Amino acid sequence: MKEKIIYWIDLSDYDVETAAAMQKSGRFLYVGFMCHQAIEKIHKAYYVFITADTPPHSHSLAYLAKKSQLYDLFTLDQQEFIDMLEPLQIEARYPSHKEQILKSLTEERCETILTQTKELQQWIKMKL
Repeated sequence: MKEKIIYWIDLSDYDVETAAAMQKSGRFLYVGFMCHQAIEKIHKAYYVFITADTPPHSHSLAYLAKKSQLYDLFTLDQQEFIDMLEPLQIEARYPSHKEQILKSLTEERCETILTQTKELQQWIKMKL
């Protein structure tokens, strides 16, 4: 199981690094997408950690947090953060709403999202 946990952590770390690269290059749509991916994967690492089972095939951060029993441990701010990240994964994959999402993802907002992603990811890692 340890290898599977490390696998998910490594993917999450890679996604945070990718989000930072997207931030630097001004590709803000993908900052949100990669932050979502990073949090999704760290949830999956935690799920494997507590259950020794394969994580659910879901992209829903709230669902994964509840299945891994983290949701009730989250602060209200953490719960609101994953709720805010949720649509960024979907919208990046389905560009019909691309313009609307792009308007909301300013450089400053993406900096905040990236910072909060790193904080939540680290908080979950501390529980592993």
